[in-house]
Amino acid sequence: MSGVAAPKKDGIQESEYARKLRQLSYDEANQCVQCGYCLPACPTYESMGRESQSPRGRINLVKMAAEGKVDILKDLAEPIDLCLGCRACEVACPVNVPYGKIYEAAKEVIAEQQRDEQRKTTTKRKMNFRDLTLNQLFPYHKRLRATGNMVWLYQKTGLNKLVRKTKIINKISKPMGQFEKVLPPLESPLKRYKFGDKYAPIGEKKARVAFFPGCIMDAIMYKTNRQTIELLRSVGCEVVIPEQQSCCGALHAHQGLTEEARKLAKENIVAFEASGADYYINNAGGCGAALREYDHLLKDEPDWKNRAKWFVKKSKDVTELLVELGPLPFTKEWNGIITYQDSCHLRNVQGVIDQPRKLLRSIPGASFIEMEGHDRCCASGGIYNLLHFDESMEILDKKMKNAVKTKATTIVTTNPGCLLQMRLGVERSGIGNQVQALHIVEVLAEACGIK
Repeated sequence: MSGVAAPKKDGIQESEYARKLRQLSYDEANQCVQCGYCLPACPTYESMGRESQSPRGRINLVKMAAEGKVDILKDLAEPIDLCLGCRACEVACPVNVPYGKIYEAAKEVIAEQQRDEQRKTTTKRKMNFRDLTLNQLFPYHKRLRATGNMVWLYQKTGLNKLVRKTKIINKISKPMGQFEKVLPPLESPLKRYKFGDKYAPIGEKKARVAFFPGCIMDAIMYKTNRQTIELLRSVGCEVVIPEQQSCCGALHAHQGLTEEARKLAKENIVAFEASGADYYINNAGGCGAALREYDHLLKDEPDWKNRAKWFVKKSKDVTELLVELGPLPFTKEWNGIITYQDSCHLRNVQGVIDQPRKLLRSIPGASFIEMEGHDRCCASGGIYNLLHFDESMEILDKKMKNAVKTKATTIVTTNPGCLLQMRLGVERSGIGNQVQALHIVEVLAEACGIK
């Protein structure tokens, strides 16, 4: 887009960006009646206390920007950027305003205008950084695995201890330095599963499932993915890993790169259709939410919208299928109290609330205690905690006070970003020698004797 102002309409100066924002989200934004039911559900409104950091405030700004009454970059970009995208407001809304659609439309238009502005003023190196990470790394599992293997070597050789001692990462990026300390220990890359592999069920075959290992999970937390495959096998699933699958596109959509997200969605639809599976299974709340919204992402493409609907219908979180096909073959008793931190996108977008709790309560010997504010965002928010570290930590520290009250020795999550955030929360709270943060698959696998 050129960004040249359009002729005035009803006394309002509209840019092409404002017109696009109007086209993408204006009708949805007008559904908001400004009642304020969303305010108590919004973590950024609670921590920042400003109307512009509330869902209804952001929606009002989107409306005004679409009408040309406020500037998209000066007035709208920061409030949208400071939104966690947890979508708790959608659950609280009495009139079902589709905040997620409004939010993503605003992200798309903001990113487009920023990209056009940067072409005029930014060096090529800076221009290519986002492309390098989102488009040249995440869609390619071989490149991601190479990155993960380097992290394993970094830990195995003890280089991580030297790096922490010198605090070199903290000097480059304080958030990166903090999260490097809480990375889980990686197991040998020789234990990695392979794309294209098929794993037989243990006992009677109940279903054929195609597994979506994700990006960060596949690169860094591949032990959890391997355990996911074993848990699925234990309840009678034949598991296949489609070879040509790609990134879910969640991070692309959250950064306003909608066209790139659509391209990845189509690649995944093709890959998973070819698997012949009954279900498409993932173990990451954020990835699963993106997969389950492919029908929304491709709704305006006649050749893809019906295929996307079938894809969504078959997509499930691993906890859903383990409950459906279980019980799990537990072999060990759990020692200690377990509490659970909901993944926002698993709870608010996918609607998966009871299944993780049912599984945790079924573990022999486990004592499950619900955390106050368990449904509140931990402020990981994809890469929000890297981009807005201080704001993220304020929300996290409050959550950790609630976690400590439960006297839990294990905090369970269902998303890699949430897991790293909670591990950092344990570290910041000074309870690392008493409390561990684990993915739900790790807990279930241990109770089933799966190493």
